[in-house]
Amino acid sequence: MGTQEEDCPFCQIVNHQTDTEILLSDDQLICFRDTTPGATHHYLVIPRRHIPSCRNLQKDHVALVEQMVEMGRSILEKNKVLEDIRMGFHLPPFTSVPHLHLHVLAPASKMVLKSQLRYGPQSHWFISGDKVLSQLRIRGKVK
Repeated sequence: MGTQEEDCPFCQIVNHQTDTEILLSDDQLICFRDTTPGATHHYLVIPRRHIPSCRNLQKDHVALVEQMVEMGRSILEKNKVLEDIRMGFHLPPFTSVPHLHLHVLAPASKMVLKSQLRYGPQSHWFISGDKVLSQLRIRGKVK
């Protein structure tokens, strides 16, 4: 049986074991399209290092999350999308892949009802990138 990282589909993408097109990358992060998009523009930004979910983040991860949000903005800017943006994380147990990933979606107002329920501000299992950063700065963890 493999390790969690070996079995993780996102770690496989990081390690170039899939044919996933990498749209942006740096030494800590990579960005690619979501395979089941919830919006016209739906990208995922993931850390190269395996972190199971936003619940595993600590205060010292603030810079990482800020970089994730910045890369999310960069991919949207590259695609000339500058407004009507939604970025955030699913809270366990509602994570589809157990590897930290930031959903970057636009235009948010044109998402179908199913996507609004999964990624919208009224969702109980989706937390915005800004809220994650706020909780990390104040509490040192995500609640």
